[in-house]
Amino acid sequence: MQSRRHFIRTAGAGLAGIGFLPILGPVGRLWQPGPLSFFPHAQPESQGVSSKGILAFIAAANNSGASWHSFMLLRHGHIVAEGWWNPYAAEFTHSLYSLSKSFTSTAIGMLVKEGKLDIQQPVISFFPKDVPANPSAHLQKMTVKHLLTMNTGNAADTLPPMWKSDTSWVQTFLAQPVEFEPGTHFLYNTGATYMLGAILHAVTGQTLEQYLAPRLFQPLDITGYDWETSPQQLNTAGYGLRVKTEDIAKLGQLYLQKGQWKGKALLTESWVKDATGYQTSSQEGNGDWAQGYGYQFWQCRHGAFRGDGAYGQYCIVMPDKDAVLAITSQTADMQQSLNIVWEHLLPALQDGVLADDPASAAALKTALKSLALPVVKGNITKPDTTAYQGKKWTLDKNDFNATTMQFDFSPAGCTWTTQTASGNTVLRLGWEKWVLNKERQSYQFPEAGLNHQPTKVAGTATWINDKTLQLNLRFVETLHGDQIQCVFEGDQLSVSFLDSLTAMTPGKADNRKALKATLAG
Repeated sequence: MQSRRHFIRTAGAGLAGIGFLPILGPVGRLWQPGPLSFFPHAQPESQGVSSKGILAFIAAANNSGASWHSFMLLRHGHIVAEGWWNPYAAEFTHSLYSLSKSFTSTAIGMLVKEGKLDIQQPVISFFPKDVPANPSAHLQKMTVKHLLTMNTGNAADTLPPMWKSDTSWVQTFLAQPVEFEPGTHFLYNTGATYMLGAILHAVTGQTLEQYLAPRLFQPLDITGYDWETSPQQLNTAGYGLRVKTEDIAKLGQLYLQKGQWKGKALLTESWVKDATGYQTSSQEGNGDWAQGYGYQFWQCRHGAFRGDGAYGQYCIVMPDKDAVLAITSQTADMQQSLNIVWEHLLPALQDGVLADDPASAAALKTALKSLALPVVKGNITKPDTTAYQGKKWTLDKNDFNATTMQFDFSPAGCTWTTQTASGNTVLRLGWEKWVLNKERQSYQFPEAGLNHQPTKVAGTATWINDKTLQLNLRFVETLHGDQIQCVFEGDQLSVSFLDSLTAMTPGKADNRKALKATLAG
């Protein structure tokens, strides 16, 4: 059996975008309750949650070496703690990666509830024009349920060949070998999730996004979302959805409430039970990926279940504790993140109302307001920047079709302008302080396979030595970041890149070639 790790290794692509435009201003702290919040707020102790335990969770997260972006903890339907690591903020959507699968599963559950789908139906029955001329016996036995439980019988994830195909993704999926009898072999297969969205389209004529809008997104007040599409304009289903942190928590609360929302059954209780329960073994070991799999939901230790996405996107539901935890982050060790939850937050969830703890409550409020990603430190002043101030650099021919660069320095920070065939892009960065650029735009220097969707970007700048200006970017509607080092040597400039995913693997090099430029006369 193969775990989801294959997808993490191969699917760091097409899932997030990066961009920049004019400056909005320094990023502010956004923990305090306000109009952004759907759920009521409550002091942790009033809901049986220890502020000390939440503080321990935050400390462990900060010391983990991972890049945590946000979390929201619900207890008894109340927000007892929420925080965003600057420059991430409550109003930003965030790439979900495979946590998108749980939204796709929800759509299938709604289709079943409407009586429009039987999950025992054969997959090929929905696509008569796309079935191979001589479908194998295993392919003929593959059902919708096998797609849901990752038991299709494929020996390898079908998504990579779908990405590379010149034909439709559905045709490509159906053309892949089915080496095992469906139902006998668990394999984390993102192509299978895409097929769930394709089946929904075959039944309803709608994309996942269109179908879920009145049935899930509107009832749960989920707004501002977007979802990537395939070349056939169907939502990618297994990845590519962006929603806000609180929206992740809303999905968890819906399942905690067994499909009920404001007195209305959006899902049947039986579907919730089956989707979040044990349907199949998953992988060997004793960690959280070895506890079994449902319908695009994972089983957890401690009686919990979760939807999750690559690099640390989580919707964790703890029915025994009447609690939901949403997390967005970037980590190379997803089990470590869950270990932190089980070690610190789980014991903090206690029965009844706890005695007030004013000192810990005050410390927690301060800690939540102070959350921030580390900023690279160097020297924010450089005496000879006048040699480069406002000057244009002519770029050698490069893979990005960029022609010129310009750097403008001020006491507030650095403005970095790049010219391409499509026009100028301008990015402003604060001196060792995150500064948010207001509008979404596609990034000019994306790592191969990443950053297909535009997003807002925050940036910092510092001189790490007399010749090297380091620009640090965070694409705040994704989990990605980029580090750019600009080395000035007389009339020569070299610009090199290191994306945040590559940086997680010691010794691994960024695939992008360094840019070379000459100071224009």
